[in-house]
Amino acid sequence: MPTLSIRTAACAAAVAGAVLVPLLPAQAQAAGSVHLHKIYYDSPGKDDRSTRSLNAEYVQIKNSTSRGVNLRGWTLTDASRHKYTFGTFTLGAGKTVTVRTGRGKDSASTKYQNRRAYVWNNDRDTATLRKSSGSRVDTCSYNSTRYDYKNC
Repeated sequence: MPTLSIRTAACAAAVAGAVLVPLLPAQAQAAGSVHLHKIYYDSPGKDDRSTRSLNAEYVQIKNSTSRGVNLRGWTLTDASRHKYTFGTFTLGAGKTVTVRTGRGKDSASTKYQNRRAYVWNNDRDTATLRKSSGSRVDTCSYNSTRYDYKNC
């Protein structure tokens, strides 16, 4: 009987190891990421290209990691290739930055594209976030006039 117990224990250990290995990538993903969080593509009211209206159109990017992430050179683009490039900027751990279409003074939580025209289509578009190397970090698409925003 002792031989059977040793074999049973060894088999149980092998099964437990095989079950835990597939969990490792999920655990890494659970550690967090920098990702597109929300696109507010149809600013409220009349589209009159006023600073107020342009700034009501925005994209939020969230850092759900436990460390700050340097976004210098990262880009945010739409399907028509309008591009916003981050300058020197670190997105703090657990923080969100809002990238507004219009003009304003940049802060730790808000960046401005300084545009005089809308970027995000009111019916459908795709936002893409890329690292400075050009590798894609995240995308978020919408295809609706029923809502004014999309949670990514």
